[in-house]
Amino acid sequence: MPLQIVRQAFLMLLPLMLTSTAHAVERDQYKINPGDILEISVWGEEKLNKELRVLPDGSISFPLAGTLAIAGKSINAVQKELTQRLTQNLNEPEVNVAVKAVEGNMVYVIGQVNKPGNFIMYQPMDVMQILSLAGGLTTFAKTNDILVLRRSDKGPIAIRFKYGELEDGDNLDGNHRLQSGDVVVVP
Repeated sequence: MPLQIVRQAFLMLLPLMLTSTAHAVERDQYKINPGDILEISVWGEEKLNKELRVLPDGSISFPLAGTLAIAGKSINAVQKELTQRLTQNLNEPEVNVAVKAVEGNMVYVIGQVNKPGNFIMYQPMDVMQILSLAGGLTTFAKTNDILVLRRSDKGPIAIRFKYGELEDGDNLDGNHRLQSGDVVVVP
């Protein structure tokens, strides 16, 4: 009897676990940025094989599909939307979308670092990692006054970063993960 109860509970919870897993996978997928280069192909339709750069407004234009706003969407979401739009003109289109270059996944570092500039994030990065790419801090840097400037849906925000604390092994949660478009300011 207890085995049947466990089995029933598992079968009732299985849809919730699968939905939760699907949302986690979607959340962790790469999100397209303006400046990224995409390869889009439609099987059996040579004229619909295109390499496109995402425009600064976050959109692309694709034949028979029109203009699509894709910045911030996953590859799967773009593929589904393109397939849906192309279905109006093609019978069961087989669409493939791939990121050829993540050139829009950029972070900027300015101020008292040895190599200020813009850096493409080819992988998830935090503040310490980007400061390392920028050649580290100069001797004049104010180590506990560093800011990460970020645009959000609610407007621009400034996130404090205290290099000195992390250097000592303290406040490791303060080593914020960077997002595309962040500006790290080292006074």
